[in-house]
Amino acid sequence: MEQFNNVSIIKKANTYQDGKVSSRTVLFEDGTKKTLGIMLPGEYEFSTDLKEEMDIVAGHLEYKLPGEDWKEINGSGVFYVPANEKFQLKVYSVVDYCCSYLAE
Repeated sequence: MEQFNNVSIIKKANTYQDGKVSSRTVLFEDGTKKTLGIMLPGEYEFSTDLKEEMDIVAGHLEYKLPGEDWKEINGSGVFYVPANEKFQLKVYSVVDYCCSYLAE
């Protein structure tokens, strides 16, 4: 999906990792939520409450999910993070991403 229609956007940015990761929250009429963000180069660890779909729109990174080896995305790609887990990122260039929060 290239464009989201009929949504609300929360104006205040979510910032993480000393401002090197930022996003905006997009709320849909059906109650679902996504964030659209940018990650600057660096190494990060995040934790989840809900299952997440990480849609990498552009950029170069490696990600590591619990119990798995490092995997690379260079350009675009998607990966899923289970609920209540931590995952690691090595970001090599500016990454443009869309995170969807999924019901189990």
